[in-house]
Amino acid sequence: MKSIKQLREKKNTAILLIHCPDKQGILATVTEFLNKNNGNIIYLDQYVDRVEKIFYMRVEWELEGFDIPADKIEEYFDTLIASKLEMDYSIHFSKQIPRMAIFVSKMSHCLFDILSRYTAGEWDVEIPMIISNHMDLESVAKRFDIDFHYIPVTSENKAEQEAKEIELLKQHEVDFIVLARYMQVLSADFVDQFPNKIINIHHSFLPAFAGAKPYHAAHQRGVKIIGATSHYVTSELDGGPIIEQDVTRCSHIDTVPRLVRKGRDLEKIVLSHAVFKHIQRKILVYKNKTVVFN
Repeated sequence: MKSIKQLREKKNTAILLIHCPDKQGILATVTEFLNKNNGNIIYLDQYVDRVEKIFYMRVEWELEGFDIPADKIEEYFDTLIASKLEMDYSIHFSKQIPRMAIFVSKMSHCLFDILSRYTAGEWDVEIPMIISNHMDLESVAKRFDIDFHYIPVTSENKAEQEAKEIELLKQHEVDFIVLARYMQVLSADFVDQFPNKIINIHHSFLPAFAGAKPYHAAHQRGVKIIGATSHYVTSELDGGPIIEQDVTRCSHIDTVPRLVRKGRDLEKIVLSHAVFKHIQRKILVYKNKTVVFN
């Protein structure tokens, strides 16, 4: 299915993401490097964590007229600035459209929201495949003309099946993964292959109402707020750096089905917001926290 985004002209820009020990003059040094080489800055944001003493920055500039060839920017920046200032950094280019794989199980609400935004042209992303441990959503993949791969996972075959998934992801040159209510825990070996490149969503009852029926347990306790959390996946279950969260109020009149509906509405919106920030390259991870630029 050809989306509107594929018909759109994009500006040719570069994006630089930085974090490093804070010291005077970092902002001026980076912008001077760009200005001296005829870089027209179109976005700049920065933040200083005064507790950790860490400087964060995101800057985007137009490549048209920029004196340094795109394939040499990293070399020049590393030699002239990054090494001297002990920077962790990454450089991205707007013309390089990220490739996203979606992992699903049986629930469709997050998947439909992602695919509707994709086909509407809201996101500059490619979706080469959907992977699932169930067949339930194969028809959805076919409707959107996306390859569907059924890979059932059990405790006995987990290592073997994850190896198949990793091979598929490499073959399709996937840049990051979205777990759209994928009801399997990924192994540490799998997660280590994609650091800060696997985005998950779950309800914010965890760990208060863990188990198969959290909304039933929440209803019995008479909760007044429900929510959702999207985060990067780490080897610690549901303990990765948080990207996006939101809540909505509920009351004694909300039945279990109404709580479920409210929860699923939040899940799909929170997950999509997190995915969009990742696509825009507006997230920096330091230790187990994120800085998410506007």
